[in-house]
Amino acid sequence: MKISIITATYNSESTLSDTLSSVLKQTYPNIEYLIIDGASTDGTIALIDSYEPLFNGKLKWISEKDQGIYDAMNKGLRMATGDVIGILNSDDYFTSTDIIEKIATHFKDEEIDAVYGDIHFIKDGKPNKCTRYYSSERFSPRWLRFGFMPAHPSFYARRSVYELAGYYKTDYKIGADFEMMVRLFKRYNLRAKYLKMDFVTMRTGGTSTRNINSRLTLLQEDVRACKENGVYTNLLLTCIKYLYKVFELRW
Repeated sequence: MKISIITATYNSESTLSDTLSSVLKQTYPNIEYLIIDGASTDGTIALIDSYEPLFNGKLKWISEKDQGIYDAMNKGLRMATGDVIGILNSDDYFTSTDIIEKIATHFKDEEIDAVYGDIHFIKDGKPNKCTRYYSSERFSPRWLRFGFMPAHPSFYARRSVYELAGYYKTDYKIGADFEMMVRLFKRYNLRAKYLKMDFVTMRTGGTSTRNINSRLTLLQEDVRACKENGVYTNLLLTCIKYLYKVFELRW
């Protein structure tokens, strides 16, 4: 079973080395690693070039202008030849070396379409200090109306899922990953399994939480995603997820 990992990059020189190293160190042998770069102007391409020989043909990459991160993800989905596909952001990295190996084990069950698990957050420069632990254990499709979804960096699905349901909607600014989850769980009755393990280490400060305007845009897109997929919600209901996040914080 081949597993494809997609990383979208744009001027990611400062963090990409950790991402590349964590993929390179995975113990599972049958990996396809795809990097979709948006025509970076810093040292990102040079960094990718330096790592490419270490992957022994398992790393493929392109660099060209795109319409944003979701367009880049879609390019990766189209390029992927793996049986299973996951996305690893350019400022994140796998928490341990056996993540993909464990994921592959569960896909031996042909009744499973996708798996997901937990992730944790750190502040840049403090890799051993967890500031927030995002557990997907309590996720249920009925919680989508409140803006809850499985941790996206922990989501791995069969390629056939995307071939059936389609790709990320590029007219969403920052909420296309949530729309994808709503679509898969509510319109396509995705058969997904929660794995009680910490998949990915994420640095704080992502686009969706950068400022008040970003949060408002995300809430509006959450509502839109639900409505487009037949799920009732409103702005007030989607705000509930921020109350829940308080309990995920680590001090």
